[in-house]
Amino acid sequence: MKYAFFRAHREEFGVRAMCRVLRVHFSGFYAWLKDPLSHRAQEDIRQTVLIRQAWAESGKVYGYRTLTDDLRDQGERISENRVARLASLAGIAAQVGYRRRPGRYGGKPAIVAENRLEQRFQASQPDQVWVTDITCIKTHEGWLYLCVVIDLFSRREVGWFAQSRKTTDLALQARLMAVWRRKPNNRVTVHSDQGSQFTSREWQMILRQHNLQPSMSRRGNCHDNAVAESFFQLLKRERIRRRTYLTRDDARRDVFEDIELFQNPKRKHTNNGILSPVDFEIRQQKLREAGV
Repeated sequence: MKYAFFRAHREEFGVRAMCRVLRVHFSGFYAWLKDPLSHRAQEDIRQTVLIRQAWAESGKVYGYRTLTDDLRDQGERISENRVARLASLAGIAAQVGYRRRPGRYGGKPAIVAENRLEQRFQASQPDQVWVTDITCIKTHEGWLYLCVVIDLFSRREVGWFAQSRKTTDLALQARLMAVWRRKPNNRVTVHSDQGSQFTSREWQMILRQHNLQPSMSRRGNCHDNAVAESFFQLLKRERIRRRTYLTRDDARRDVFEDIELFQNPKRKHTNNGILSPVDFEIRQQKLREAGV
């Protein structure tokens, strides 16, 4: 910064006078004129451009670990610490979602199923275990409730539904989308919390009709459904909190765009070896066909 000031004002004050006042040796200034930026500084600028581009292409949601992977895919030799430093200097930072909607959470559930997962959030094949949960989204029109169904195998959102009321039908519609899309041949375990939408007799009856096996978290234990909780935190931090929705339809369209055009086909997951859910399923299908 001093040398840049010297260059801008050397005709006015003289280089040696400014160096004397600021206690800088004039030889350093003339060396800087020949090579204003060091090689490392030039690399910082070049790689910061790449980081900003990768961040923008992700919808400005990727953190430094995923950005590091993107740059390495481009042939860059760069560490996570360096990406974190350059991203921080460039103002690229994660955002925090908003808190859970205040209210009363209690009452005795109608039907409680066994906790078959017990925090084992892995599946060896598609449509073996689905997890589901409900969250709320702020709009100027009122709350929009979103229910999603996630396949533990690839972390793919296989079903979702959004409406203005938090009813059993909300959960049923999301599950019906998952069944319609995936058409599982085997029995699928569907894990949820003990919310009234998942403990109703109607929910249990529909599960039996479609050869789905219920599983439930322990009462008040969010860690038992951590994958669904993590998805909602990510969705709010990376997407919802960055927008203002005038109507529920605006929010619903934005959720559709995020899930169907980004989360499933593009969003990289460490659980998938830094592949998107769609790419991971395609790769695993090819491996099975090859007998690997």
